[in-house]
Amino acid sequence: MFTVVIRSRAGRPRSIIPDSLARHYSKHASQDSPRALCAPYANRTHTCGSLSAGDAGSRVILMGWILPERKMKTINKSFYHLKDSYGMTQLLVDHVEGPCWDDLSQIPVESTVLIEGTVVLRPVEARKSDNTGSIDVEVEKVTLLNPAQQNMPFLPSNTRNLPNDELRARYRYLDLRRTALSDNIKKRSQVTHIIRNVLHDQDFTEVETPVLLRSSPEGAREFLVPARSPAEQDNGPRSPVFYALSQSPQQPKQMLICSGGVDKYFQIAKCFRDEDGRKDRQPEFTQVDLEMAFVSWGEIEQSKTAVNLNAWRIGGSQVRDVAEDIVRKIWKEIEGVDLPETFNVMTYREAMARFGSDKPDTRFGLEIVNVSDLLPNDQTRTSDLILECIVVRKSTDPGFLKASRGLGAEADLEHIALTETSRGTWLLSSKAASHVYPNMTPTEQTSVNKALSLKVGDDIWLSYRPRNPTGGSTALGRARLQISDLAQSRGEFRPTQEPHFLWITEFPLFTRDDADKDHLAHGRWSSSHHPFTAPMSQDIDVLYRGEAEKVRGQHYDLVLNGVEIGGGSVRIHDAAMQDYIFTEILRLNDEEKYPFKQLLHALQCGAPPHGGIALGLDRIMAILCKTQSIRDVIAFPKTASGTDLLFKSPAAVSNEVLKEYGIEPRIIS
Repeated sequence: MFTVVIRSRAGRPRSIIPDSLARHYSKHASQDSPRALCAPYANRTHTCGSLSAGDAGSRVILMGWILPERKMKTINKSFYHLKDSYGMTQLLVDHVEGPCWDDLSQIPVESTVLIEGTVVLRPVEARKSDNTGSIDVEVEKVTLLNPAQQNMPFLPSNTRNLPNDELRARYRYLDLRRTALSDNIKKRSQVTHIIRNVLHDQDFTEVETPVLLRSSPEGAREFLVPARSPAEQDNGPRSPVFYALSQSPQQPKQMLICSGGVDKYFQIAKCFRDEDGRKDRQPEFTQVDLEMAFVSWGEIEQSKTAVNLNAWRIGGSQVRDVAEDIVRKIWKEIEGVDLPETFNVMTYREAMARFGSDKPDTRFGLEIVNVSDLLPNDQTRTSDLILECIVVRKSTDPGFLKASRGLGAEADLEHIALTETSRGTWLLSSKAASHVYPNMTPTEQTSVNKALSLKVGDDIWLSYRPRNPTGGSTALGRARLQISDLAQSRGEFRPTQEPHFLWITEFPLFTRDDADKDHLAHGRWSSSHHPFTAPMSQDIDVLYRGEAEKVRGQHYDLVLNGVEIGGGSVRIHDAAMQDYIFTEILRLNDEEKYPFKQLLHALQCGAPPHGGIALGLDRIMAILCKTQSIRDVIAFPKTASGTDLLFKSPAAVSNEVLKEYGIEPRIIS
């Protein structure tokens, strides 16, 4: 039986395990197999991160995980680190007068122990600046609370030799013992506390909405949950029925506002979408969900903080103000950064034109230039396409230039390294340019060169696209990010640490280009955001003329350093308009419209104008924690494929269980 023995100052040995428990262990454990202590023990007086020089001379009781021994032969002492959730304290073990250090050294690393001892000051030259860096705890008594296996899958304390992501995911409870990961989880708790305080101070009401809802065609693919009460059908077999896990609280929160019982709602909501896993996606994720009654519907009332910003030409200024308040408070308290009183605003069309993205990273240049604007009107006015380029300049962008020349071009991109020979012909000989403007002249080539201030040694990336942008990015927009990423990976460019927040507004209300919704659209129009987003008031006539491609929505996305961290909109509160969009634009049949029947009726019962936003908590936390994956800010995340290696889900169930739900098992090939 494994027993830790301690010695008092008088040298009298004393077992830390009571005789009754020792008898139990002797029956149930081998001689060299330590067991957990299941008996009363002293309460801790301090945590491992709380002791400081002011505690010198105090007798303390600590509990935590014991880390590897560090022996000091010259002074006949050993040092250990004791770690808990709050920090780390260095333990000092005297080989002569302290407890039996031979037994202490046999305790497996990562075991939980109880330490009793006295706080002592370190020598001046050995002190460090961290909280516990000026003290040690001289050990007087050790109690083994629960031993760790000798052959643990990995040691969380050995941060220099961590296994791969898959193994750490299988043993997430060990991975969470790492300070870097546990600090992320605790910071997440701080952030949600800040959010709740901000919203409660502004009279928001926190309301929990259902997670089990009905399947509806409003968004991405859903997770279905079978119910054991099959649907009754007239004169026929009963069919199995399913809940759908909530993709967002969209309908419940709108109807909550329609009720008039809650004026301003919020929820830190768990949401579910059956999407492919990426570094910024999880099948279950968390969003800060807001909805407000009586939001504005246009330009009459600007945001209270707006100064000479004419780009916010939509409604929802009240939602904007609240979202900015939340973000400013988070960055102030967590990062110590004072953000601007108002965030910049850019329309979707401008973002696509300048940066080739609906979530542009504005921390660096490489802006796109519309070459068509540099050509005479008679060349451009008949074309539905425009020609664009990015110039990577030798004189001002040397880091980007190296990356540019190491980048492979997409099929619809053309790369030109400007030389003395090509300087006067690059546009005339360009396949992209000739596709759009087959009658280009040398005079026009010279004019473009002058307008772009081109020099030998510059790089040019050239592409064309439809005049009216669609989707989330263009070929040049993707190339711009690839150049930046490659330059960063080579250490040739470091973006500013200053956060660049940006609102993107006036998105197309409808699209045919959203791959996530293709299974719903069937070649029809689908909603760019969701079908409850209101059109801009200026485009209502266009909507009713059926010109769906021209209608702009009162939709707003909040972007930080090229990452979308939130999105929302002013909602449709006119039942007739909502039904028109369902029927005439989205072409939903009666079966597809049925899940929205209750919302349409709520709109007919005096629903107020309303709008809201959902902020992606996981993405915000990944940025605050400076990690590349949201998996590092979620306690128990799924893998990129959507599986949970710890809890072994999803998993098959028996045929007997399936039959309870009226489901016939079938092998999927």
